[in-house]
Amino acid sequence: MPAAPTCNSVKHPLFLALQKLALISLVLFISACNRPDNKLAGESAIIQKYHSLYYNYDFYHSRGKKDKAMLYADSMINLFDNPDEKLKYTYYYGQAYFFKGDIYFDENKYDAAYEYYYQGQTIASNSLDACTLGEYSYRMGMIMYKQEHFRIAAAYFKSSLQGARSCPWNFSTFFRMQELLNNTGLSYYKINEADSALMYFEKDLSFINSKSIEFKKSAQNLESARGVVYGNEANIYINRGNYPLAKNLLKKSIDINLRKNNDNSDAQLSELKLARLYVQENKDDSLFALLQNVHRQFDTVTNKPAEADWNLLMANYYAKKNLPQLAYGYVVKHYALRDSISSSDKKLKEADISEQMERLKKNYEFKALEKDNEQQRYYLDVALILGVMFFIIISLIFVNWRKSNDNVKVLGNLNKQINDQNQNLELALDQLKLSSEEKDRILRTVAHDLRNPVGGIASLTGLMAEESEYSHEQKKLINLIKETSNNSLDLINEILEITDNALVKPEKEKEPVEINELLTKCVELLRFKASEKKQQIVTELIDEPTELLINREKIWRVISNLISNAIKFSPANTLIHIKAINTTKELIITVTDDGIGIPDEIKEEVFNIFTNAKRPGTAGEKSFGLGLSICRQIIENHNGKIWLESNGGGTTFYVSLPIV
Repeated sequence: MPAAPTCNSVKHPLFLALQKLALISLVLFISACNRPDNKLAGESAIIQKYHSLYYNYDFYHSRGKKDKAMLYADSMINLFDNPDEKLKYTYYYGQAYFFKGDIYFDENKYDAAYEYYYQGQTIASNSLDACTLGEYSYRMGMIMYKQEHFRIAAAYFKSSLQGARSCPWNFSTFFRMQELLNNTGLSYYKINEADSALMYFEKDLSFINSKSIEFKKSAQNLESARGVVYGNEANIYINRGNYPLAKNLLKKSIDINLRKNNDNSDAQLSELKLARLYVQENKDDSLFALLQNVHRQFDTVTNKPAEADWNLLMANYYAKKNLPQLAYGYVVKHYALRDSISSSDKKLKEADISEQMERLKKNYEFKALEKDNEQQRYYLDVALILGVMFFIIISLIFVNWRKSNDNVKVLGNLNKQINDQNQNLELALDQLKLSSEEKDRILRTVAHDLRNPVGGIASLTGLMAEESEYSHEQKKLINLIKETSNNSLDLINEILEITDNALVKPEKEKEPVEINELLTKCVELLRFKASEKKQQIVTELIDEPTELLINREKIWRVISNLISNAIKFSPANTLIHIKAINTTKELIITVTDDGIGIPDEIKEEVFNIFTNAKRPGTAGEKSFGLGLSICRQIIENHNGKIWLESNGGGTTFYVSLPIV
């Protein structure tokens, strides 16, 4: 839990005990946060960051560097920058506001301090965080004590004690609880309710003793706290005239808190109480010796209230010794210190904190009301906008509904027209199909009927060309008729081939065919034709026999056509390369020549039927432009692909057939 605020010194030296207890709590809290076994070690990253910021805040705050401390206090507040974190970490979020209020309080800017205390209390109240509410009550109790509203201070201290019971249990919580018991006792002492004060002092001692084993590692801190309580109990016995018991308690308190690292300031207060007892008992020598010892302590422990009381006691001592000049000097110092202390506390004592807190409460309620009104106006505006939008949407729905009815009627008419057109198209397609089939049938019939007479003409002219009775001019004409007849016969055969491919489904004629054997036969049959142009055909077959489910005659026709084209369009004395490649999924056959090549602009046309991309062979061979179209039909009917690559100085045709 965070350290208590360190209030300014007050008129009565007893209040310094409260200050010292708060300082001890602060030190213990820092040590508790850094203990390896502390639960904070398991906190989230945001809380680890919070503790890091708090450490720096406390470092600068305890050294009076308020500006730097304020930066870290603001950083702790800003650390919780979204509603979820504010709700989840209300304890730390509320404490951050208390820390910032503490800085303003130390600067005597009480209005600003109270505002931040109120904000911290509001955060705790909204989340029902009793522990943080206890921290708020602690601060209010300290302020009320300084304002000398001791009964109200006692109520706040008891409320804070109740809230502390809800805090995580550790040494810091324990030490704050015993401090609150002591503070409550002091408050009752100040309003002369000695029995109640003594009861709380005894409760404090009993509480400290009950936890001495649990917190034995902090035995020195516990002993120092006992010393403070002993000194406070002595006040009651002094008022009751029980000087022996009072002196015994004061000596125990002094013996404890004069030790190194204990509460030396509280020891000074107890020494001054003992000095006043020596005055009552007329023990001047003991008084003087004790005052000299206290004076030496002022060199290391700054304590304005103690110094003021010390100067008054010295003045009384010298007055009693009939040394008025010395006594006067100490009296002047006494009142100078008292005026300094009173002026610093005057503003605080004059402030009505209850009125200020009530004003803050009303201001926050007014702001909350303004926020609610603004939110209600926002909701009203949103509702109005939604109402307008709803009206517009309903209007649009109605308009669209009417349009949709009209559109449905229009679409119905359009669908009827489309259906009628589709039926007409289907009829047209059927008629076109019949017409195409009729065309193919007529074309095939005509070609078939022409083949016999044209073949007869070719045969007769061949016989006539062999006879010697014709003149040279006549033989030339006869050979021309023969060549024309043979070309016509080739054209008729290709037309028949096209019609056969269009009418016949090759799947019905497929059979397993060993591809190496097929390629070898094709090459052997065409070697004589290549030898006429002194060309050589080279084959590169597959290493292992591979069968394809194909139409033997059709594929033979494709390979023969590609090789014939390579012979036709290649110069004499060139090489034609036939290669087969097995890729496990498909078999690829390539036919490569060193011929005239195929220009880019006609590459896509060579596979079209009756293409215009017809060129004569290198020896003037006739080309009809039907062969590659036939090849594509055959390959596509086999679910394969055919394509070419040509760089202008040769051409490679590729045939891909799936392997089943």
